[in-house]
Formats: sequence, C-alpha cells, structure tokens
Amino acid sequence: MNVVKRIKFLVLLAGVASVSFAEPSSPDNIFGIEEIEISETEADESQLLPPDTEDDLNDFGDFVSYDENLPEGLYNSIWSDVAVNPYNINLYRMKDTVQIDMRDYHHPIYGKVTSVFGMRRYRYHYGTDIKLNIGDTVRCAFDGKVRIAKIGRGYGYYVLVRHENGLETIYGHLSKILVKPDSIVCAGDGIALGGNTGRSTGPHLHFEMRYVGNPINPQSLVDFETGRPISNTYLVCAETFKYKGAVNNLAYYTVRRGDTLSGIAKKKGTTVSKLCKMNNITARTTLKIGRKLRCS
Repeated sequence: MNVVKRIKFLVLLAGVASVSFAEPSSPDNIFGIEEIEISETEADESQLLPPDTEDDLNDFGDFVSYDENLPEGLYNSIWSDVAVNPYNINLYRMKDTVQIDMRDYHHPIYGKVTSVFGMRRYRYHYGTDIKLNIGDTVRCAFDGKVRIAKIGRGYGYYVLVRHENGLETIYGHLSKILVKPDSIVCAGDGIALGGNTGRSTGPHLHFEMRYVGNPINPQSLVDFETGRPISNTYLVCAETFKYKGAVNNLAYYTVRRGDTLSGIAKKKGTTVSKLCKMNNITARTTLKIGRKLRCS
C-alpha cells in the first residue's frame, strides 16, 4: 500500500476515534457521513440477526483534507477486541472515494460458494460462504493485525483481522483458532481451522470484508472461482453501500406475551402465510417472547 493511501486510512481512523460509543456526536462531522449508535455487544457478531436500526439518512458536508504528515500511530486510534463494529460510522452516503489496494490478496480457502452476500430468507447475510471440510486450514487474506479471536453467538469461533489497506476481514464458524488478538499476520498465513460452530447448518467458512465496520460484498472485490482479485484496486464509494437502502426498509416485529401469528399479521397488514415464508417458520411454530419476526 503506498504511503499516501495508507496515511489517508490512518487519518480516517483518527477522525473516527472522536466518536463516542454511548453518545454519537452531531451528524455534522468531519467525515460528511452519518454517525449512528451501535452498542458494543456481541449482537453485531451474528450475520443472521436483524440489522441495526439506522436513523434517517441525510446529505452532509465533504470529507476533510488529509494531512500526509500525520504519524502512523493513529492506525490504532480505535481498537476493540470485543465489538465487530466499534466505529459508529454509516457510509451509506459517503462523499469521498477511497482506493483499496488488492494486489497482495490471498484467498482464505478454495471451495464452492454456498451462499452469497444479500438477503437470505428473512435476514441479511453480510458475507460469502465457502464450503470446506472441518479441519481445513483457513488463511489470512492480507497482511494485518488480529483484532478479535474468540467465540460469538452467530459466528461461532471467529477471527477478525485489520489490514494495512484499510479493510477488515472476518472468518467465521471455525473449529479452532490459531492466532491471538494483537498478533501480526501475513497474507496466506494459517489463522484457523474450518468448522461448523455458531449458527451454521454445515461445515463452511463465512467470509466478510468490511471498511470502517461497514460490510462490502466480497464478490465485488474477488473472483471466488479463481481466488484472485477482480482488479488491483477497489474503489470504495457510496455505491458500495447502496444495499443499505434495502436493509433500512426491512420491518421487524418483536414478539410479546400473548402474540399469535394471526394477530401479528393483522397488526402489520400482512398474512400468516407471508409471515411464515419470510421467517422460515410454519403456522404451528411456537413464538418465543422477544423473537424478532420480519414483516416486510
């Protein structure tokens, strides 16, 4: 990654450091993008949970000009070994564009793609799933530093690595983790063994790419048949996160005591049949209090 691009990313993280986890600052911020509150819990770990609620999105000012003389120490301005997305930044309408260097990419594992980025039944799937055998070696995509290496409710055993090109990658449903938080890793290093832990219906790798906490469709950067980058560089821009418009339009209902499918359907202006289809359940499914049902 050349010096200019790397420093740009360092400054981006430095600015993000001013965001409070508990009390988001005014949307009129130096990035020209909306800040949203995301609690630092494992709820963000599960790619199968309903997405975080996002506030109304508005157009704000431009990004700041970058100072190329800032120290590299700013790279670690925000560092969490607990939260997948500690940044509180929504890039749905980012004003700037950022080039990601893809030349050193190493495919984490070769195998058949079994599920892609996008809507899956009734929830959004934020990665690409690759079939593997339990115990297969999972390799790091780029040079970087391990930020998270632990077990979560949705991902099972998983590893999250921050890379020098500005991306972060997530490797989920592992059977064994081979690295620790703060470990320095290189592209192609074995970081874990494939498995079937967490919310998984069979052995596979759940692979995500994120930029400042915002998921990017991995298949827009990588050809999963060849295991090579589609291009030497990838341009991150507002178009990258266009899918968030569809996520924002998803409507959910939290089951309360005494609720029935017919009652919920009536409240939400839909039918029991549609509720069952959207949530992969049957009319006889027992509704547990607190469960979130997709309604549209």
